Amino acid sequence: MRSPDDFDFLDPETVDDPYPFYSALREHAPVYQIPGTDVHLVSKGHLIEEALERQDDFSANLTGVLITGTAGEPQVFELSTFGTTVDAIANADEPSHSVHRKLVLPYVTPKAVRALEDVFRGWAIELIDPLLDEGGGDWVAGVPDPLPARAMALVVGLPLEDVDRLLEWAMTGTEVLAGTTTLERMALVGAKSGEMVAYLAEHLQRAMVASEGQPSPGVIGELARGVREGLISEGDGVSILLVLVGAGGESTSSLTGSAVRILAEQTDLQRELRADPSLIPKFVEETVRLESSFRGHFRHVKRDTRLGDVELPRGSRILLLWAAANRDPEMFENPDSVDIHRPGLREHLAFGRGIHFCVGARLARLEARIILEELLARTRSFSLDPRKPPRYVNSIFVRRHAELRLMAEV
Repeated sequence: MRSPDDFDFLDPETVDDPYPFYSALREHAPVYQIPGTDVHLVSKGHLIEEALERQDDFSANLTGVLITGTAGEPQVFELSTFGTTVDAIANADEPSHSVHRKLVLPYVTPKAVRALEDVFRGWAIELIDPLLDEGGGDWVAGVPDPLPARAMALVVGLPLEDVDRLLEWAMTGTEVLAGTTTLERMALVGAKSGEMVAYLAEHLQRAMVASEGQPSPGVIGELARGVREGLISEGDGVSILLVLVGAGGESTSSLTGSAVRILAEQTDLQRELRADPSLIPKFVEETVRLESSFRGHFRHVKRDTRLGDVELPRGSRILLLWAAANRDPEMFENPDSVDIHRPGLREHLAFGRGIHFCVGARLARLEARIILEELLARTRSFSLDPRKPPRYVNSIFVRRHAELRLMAEV
């Protein structure tokens, strides 16, 4: 087997198909220092779970990210260069994390999410039918991008007419974590992020005024209440919105794109799910395990410590590779295969684990289930367009199709 040093971490081939690299990491260096940086990749499930439990050693605060240097080499970009960091929800430590989470949770309870099903189903039908009328097309642009962006805007309480702008900002914003972003591009990403921050700050301020009388609907109304009552600062409120907008759309776009690509490649699985739609939620879990929407998240090392056999100095970073752990043969039998009947379908790490378990997991599962139900019910079969192979976004952070051309029979 090849060693991790045999791979170029940022090479497009490795980015598009990272799984041989992940296998080499698990086998030879479960805590692997990226040459020339202070970032260590953590690829084994038990080590990731250990790091998540050791909050005194590893902070969720996002202080720096990987970028691509002028010679194509990985470098660390200090986020303080932007003038601020976004330590909210997924990137917050206790006690702030619990305060942030409690303000969002009322809108993602099982009851609250169930109440959205009819709206989401109507959107899915509206978006899928035109694609099928044309006999296929780019699935990503047609359904997985717009529907989650609408869902996020609805839950957060932002105008649906702004969805196109929010989607553009969100997709640009996650380039901060792509690893393939150059320093020059980072300046543009920072400017775009500034536009989104200004937009969100304006809407939060409107919600704070409204909360004096009739509270604004959605998460933004609850955040406005939190600011008025001194639970969070106004800056915290904007940061929480920034995280929700950035993660809410892209993660579900990734999930539903990967799910449809897998089904397009496996016609037997298509037939099985059409015959028994009750199996679709299980397939959703297998998809998010096999093709984790977010490949990993950073942790900041708070003090000199060690993880596994590796010494980690204070101030360094680790990147917890959910996508590598989710194909760890010590966690899952035949981990590179789709098996909707495997035991422990929800034991994956694709939504995180512990206190930082993804607050939007129920929403993502609902959106994916509805989209797949409607696509399968409306088609006899669908397949990949052989003239235009699937393309991925060039990112070490998100596993998302940039384009996924389908041919469909109704």
